[in-house]
Amino acid sequence: MLSSIFYGILISQIPAGYLSGIYSLKKMVGSALFLSSLFTLLILLAAEFGEALVIICRVIQGLFQGIALTTQQVVWIKWAPPLEQVRLTSLSLSGLLLGPCVVLLITGFICDSLGWPMVFYIFGACGCALSLLWFVLFYEDPKDHPCISKSEKEYITSALTQQVSSSAPSLPIKAMLKSPPLWVISLCNFAFFWANSFLSLYTPMFINSKFHINVKENGLLSSLPHLFAWIFAILAGHMSDVFLSRNILSLLTIRKLFTLLGLLLPALFSLCLLYLSSSFHGTMIFLILANATGSFCMGGILINVLDIAPRYYGLLKGFTNVIGLTGGLVASTVTGVILSQDQDSPWLKIFFMMVANNVISLIFYLIFAKAEIQDWAKETQNSYL
Repeated sequence: MLSSIFYGILISQIPAGYLSGIYSLKKMVGSALFLSSLFTLLILLAAEFGEALVIICRVIQGLFQGIALTTQQVVWIKWAPPLEQVRLTSLSLSGLLLGPCVVLLITGFICDSLGWPMVFYIFGACGCALSLLWFVLFYEDPKDHPCISKSEKEYITSALTQQVSSSAPSLPIKAMLKSPPLWVISLCNFAFFWANSFLSLYTPMFINSKFHINVKENGLLSSLPHLFAWIFAILAGHMSDVFLSRNILSLLTIRKLFTLLGLLLPALFSLCLLYLSSSFHGTMIFLILANATGSFCMGGILINVLDIAPRYYGLLKGFTNVIGLTGGLVASTVTGVILSQDQDSPWLKIFFMMVANNVISLIFYLIFAKAEIQDWAKETQNSYL
């Protein structure tokens, strides 16, 4: 029941990415956010008719959340100049990290003071209100926005002349599937989501098994990893754009550097959780660092698709998200199986599996990654299925 929402998100990624290049982003994101929030409000009603209807509600909720997740990132194709892309993208994606932090902090208070059903009503209502704000405040193209200056409009549109397609692009499927840069981005997404899923879901269980302290029951302790991950995500976006705007590093070097930090540091801090955390406070510090440093990927693999194929960003972002989310589901399943079958040293195997996954993916990325627009993604290329 809890995981059913992720299957909905998984199913919607590629269709949402493809449709984002055809239909209005304003309508897609706004409608998806509203309907997802509406199904949050309906979950309590569905629960009165049994578990099956709750699962169906959560799958549908996941479908709409997946649409919003993928399509809202496509907004930056028309709005983010190259020297500000990572800063703006990481700022928008950081909401995925800030959201759990806020929820963990206030959900307990809402349950104690108003009752647990109000959690669904409050967050569902907030989502509906936010969708209405989206319809009022969002404009798909800078030139249509009434509140920005003419000079700013010209700056944005002139900076994106090579990035925005003038016509609906054909899909060079074969060239995409033969592209090593796309596959190494996908492989690293698999590793990133694997690590993120494991650290979010199972490290509290690890701490409980080691110190007999239930971290999940403490809202502040549970929210700290998400809070620092949010801070690091914004920091990574700012640092990446500073390096690029000041010509300190090339774009490819920046992508490789932040991917290295985002995959290697969580692996190292996870090993520290195993071998160097003799106290509860030390363990919490390493747990926070393992979660937070993964956000450096905001300046690496999580934006790299926009570098190599801006015309197909929505579709390919959906594709890499599918592979990444699959990594998260596999991580959750494999970890559960190991914990249930291995009574001797399960955590050693689980942590080393995550570390190996990160390191192997990183090696392939450092070898095959690119940061320039690929030939098959250029507008002058006549590509067919």
